[in-house]
Amino acid sequence: MTTTLPTVTTAPRRRVWWHTGAMLALLVCAAYAAHRHWPVLETGADRLAVADQGWLLLGATAAVATWACSALAQQGAVAEPLPGARLVAAQFAASAANHVLPAGLGAGAVNLRFLMRCGLPAGRSASALAVKATAGVTARAFLIVVLAGFCPGLLRVPRVSVAAVAAVLAAAAVLALVVVAGPLRSRCARALATVAADIRAVHARPNRAAALWGGSLAFAAAHSLVLIAVAQAVELPLSPARVALLYLAASSAAALLPTPGGLGSLDAALAFALTTSGSPAATAASAVLGYRLLTVWLPLVPGLLVLGVLIRRRAV
Repeated sequence: MTTTLPTVTTAPRRRVWWHTGAMLALLVCAAYAAHRHWPVLETGADRLAVADQGWLLLGATAAVATWACSALAQQGAVAEPLPGARLVAAQFAASAANHVLPAGLGAGAVNLRFLMRCGLPAGRSASALAVKATAGVTARAFLIVVLAGFCPGLLRVPRVSVAAVAAVLAAAAVLALVVVAGPLRSRCARALATVAADIRAVHARPNRAAALWGGSLAFAAAHSLVLIAVAQAVELPLSPARVALLYLAASSAAALLPTPGGLGSLDAALAFALTTSGSPAATAASAVLGYRLLTVWLPLVPGLLVLGVLIRRRAV
């Protein structure tokens, strides 16, 4: 009599190898990014070694708070309840992924996968990300307007030629015509209808609306507080309100350039804004390096490790 051995499926084994490969790829990306910018890390560490440690601790606390604020805003953009611990972990992982891929693609991909794993359809998940992004832009603009009232004359509107304005308007008109009359009309109409329905659903529940707008405002404020704390630590000769306003304006301008996490574009814009507002160049550079150290370099590897764990557990 012959004994038939049970058939062993290779699907789980393949899945384990795929998850392990994804985690290793993320770690390689982190190592490459750290190696590429190692002089920046070394210089920043030397300058910040003699800074006020109390202010740096406050900045680190504010950096950690940004993930909770982002999670609060994401929950506010969805009518369904999301698992709290996994939501915060996903925001931490998304923040790290955002510094590896350009133009926010990393954070968007992580959050999209997380919402889909929570049971939301792909269209609803993308709509929730759009609602959160819109609230974030609006909250940032609101803070800029409020702070500009307390710091008159700090921000100067650049002079733009009439030809440049006309070219931008013409391009916008052509794009609108393509969307309205072209083959993408039905898709855009469905996407806008989904976003509008989600906005109505969120604002029909006061707790969700408060989470969306409160989390968006707190997220921008927490990032501003990180730079304020580092500026105080290195004795930057600018008031906290001016530092916050310059950060919000510089980060908004840097968002137009598709670099991973604004690396390079935000650094240059922020250093330029602080220097032209009366800060010594060396102190401004130290403040920018300290901000980057707390918001990018220190959390980068742990964030990518958390992302790898979430991928392996099929949470994203």
